[in-house]
Amino acid sequence: MHHEASSGAILLAAALLALLMANSPMSWLYSGLLETPVTFGVGPLKLDKHLLHWINDGLMAIFFFLVGLEIKRELLAGELSTRKQATLPVIGAVGGMLVPALIYTWFNWSDPVAAHGWAIPAATDIAFAVGVMALLGDRIPNPLKVFLLALAIIDDLGAIIIIALFYTANLSITALALAALGIVALAALNRFGVLRLWPYVLVGLFIWLCVLKSGVHATLAGVVTALAVPMTMPKGSDRSPLERAQKALHPFVTYAVLPLFAFANAGVSLAGITIDKVVDSIPIGIALGLFLGKPIGIFLFSRAAIALGIAGRPEGATWAQLFGISVLGGIGFTMSLFIGTLAFTDPILAAEVRIGVLVGSLLSATVGFQLLRRLAEIEEMKRQTRETARF
Repeated sequence: MHHEASSGAILLAAALLALLMANSPMSWLYSGLLETPVTFGVGPLKLDKHLLHWINDGLMAIFFFLVGLEIKRELLAGELSTRKQATLPVIGAVGGMLVPALIYTWFNWSDPVAAHGWAIPAATDIAFAVGVMALLGDRIPNPLKVFLLALAIIDDLGAIIIIALFYTANLSITALALAALGIVALAALNRFGVLRLWPYVLVGLFIWLCVLKSGVHATLAGVVTALAVPMTMPKGSDRSPLERAQKALHPFVTYAVLPLFAFANAGVSLAGITIDKVVDSIPIGIALGLFLGKPIGIFLFSRAAIALGIAGRPEGATWAQLFGISVLGGIGFTMSLFIGTLAFTDPILAAEVRIGVLVGSLLSATVGFQLLRRLAEIEEMKRQTRETARF
């Protein structure tokens, strides 16, 4: 369970289980489970939603809270804390979001409804990408691993901004105003040096409820709350509130929230799926956006930044290895599926999104792994040849 690849393996298992159930005699159980009504609260505070909505709007807010904690830590004290460290993954991430969006838009330009999904192939799945990379062990230079992790975190930040700007419903000014008051309360807690977690959690729950009612996607409340959690070390403690929250949530998110999300959103019925359906504009735009657009955008933008002297190439990495890592950036599973749920409510279009995400992510994982494994073998052969020649 402590192996880096375990999170990706569990995600894959949950997605495969969903596919199997959705395409078996148990499909009624799968769909019925997700449509089960779940009610919390009393009176006017009652929230009545299907289980699928609770997973996507509720549990995923915890995932975004953890992402927000990781982003803040990386910006203040991690791999993104200096301009030199952040420049290459930031530029690579921009290219990795822009080119896939352009490829998707190219295939769906004439259909305004389908074009609404332009951001689906724009994000990298941290768990899957790191899991695949972990299978390669020490055959990959550590600076390349850091580059991919930083790039995936920046991708998540970009996806959060995209969701806030482009995937919101009709806005409730009253609910947004109440959420703003909650944000002011978070800022006050941080400003006055409150180092206990529970006040931030309580205010965060209030903000989540307000944002849920506002029309903006509720998961963004998790990010806002996370950014207020302090990194100041309390007296007599070896961890800041942010680090404590991150450590406590990471296993829950990795082994419960994300697998549940994968199980709830990856189950697509393949009945009636033909080649024509697979190569329809939405799935082909997503699949090619992930499999081609991601590596092209990440690699070309990164190489341009290095050539211009804006950033340095990861130490010990070849250009081919940088491209291989860029291919792994095309694994878009979790965030791509999530944006897909926001872009399309039509079940037919939602099924096409899942097909495109699964195909594009599977191709990126397989090709990226095989390419990096082969490159590692070539580098090892070169090293052995040099050692032989030396003696």
